[in-house]
Amino acid sequence: MDQLISARAEIHPEAIIGKDVTIEAFAKIDRDVVIGDGTWIGANATIYPGARIGKECKIFTGAVIAAVPQDLKFRGEYSTVEIGNNTTIREYVTINRGTASKGYTKVGNNTLLMAYCHLGHDTEVGNNCVISNSVQIAGEVIVEDWAIIGGASAVHQFTRIGAHAMVSGMAGVLSDVAPYTKVFGLPAAYIGINYVGLKRRSFTKEQIEAIHDTYRILYQRGMNSSQAVEYINTYLPQSEERDAIVTFIKSSPRGVIKNSFKKSAVTEESM
Repeated sequence: MDQLISARAEIHPEAIIGKDVTIEAFAKIDRDVVIGDGTWIGANATIYPGARIGKECKIFTGAVIAAVPQDLKFRGEYSTVEIGNNTTIREYVTINRGTASKGYTKVGNNTLLMAYCHLGHDTEVGNNCVISNSVQIAGEVIVEDWAIIGGASAVHQFTRIGAHAMVSGMAGVLSDVAPYTKVFGLPAAYIGINYVGLKRRSFTKEQIEAIHDTYRILYQRGMNSSQAVEYINTYLPQSEERDAIVTFIKSSPRGVIKNSFKKSAVTEESM
């Protein structure tokens, strides 16, 4: 299959375009852009310098990739946006370049960014994530693999969202979201583990119960985070999931979300 590039697209001669790439009318591809094999660029999408787009991606109408950061400290330093393979970027998504802090903004493989969401400078989104419509993610946020963020949520600068976590729609994330958990509200509060997501990803009943046991200690024993981590390490059996939770909590400079909804507000599904 040959490239299908509209004569009405604007493509800089220094852009590197892979095999079997489709670029629709009125798309703009600037200099210092790399687009991987099999990627589709929709009409009116704009790809600015520093963009590195992987293979088999889909970038829809009006998306803007690698615009300069919305950061007053930015002084024009060289930086990039790096998009993995098989990632879909829907209508009017904006992804800003990095700054001197990291030098890059990254999105992993097999990730879906739905319409109108924004990724700020130096943010990193992992593999197999879903960022829903109109989610606003500030600069230097880390979203780990398999995380899901519900529509119209906002994520504070420098926060982390752990692997397999679920942020329910219209949440305000001000502190770190621990792995495997589910949060909701403004500010976001813990409402249980991401039970449905874990089942869908083939976690066993035993793994899910071990994760739940770990968070019962953190959220129901009245301990602070340090006390809970010490107790977990001492009394709970070692497992990959336990160690991931402990490592995340210990390495959280902002602290993980500790407030939780009352039991009456927690559904059986989230428990």
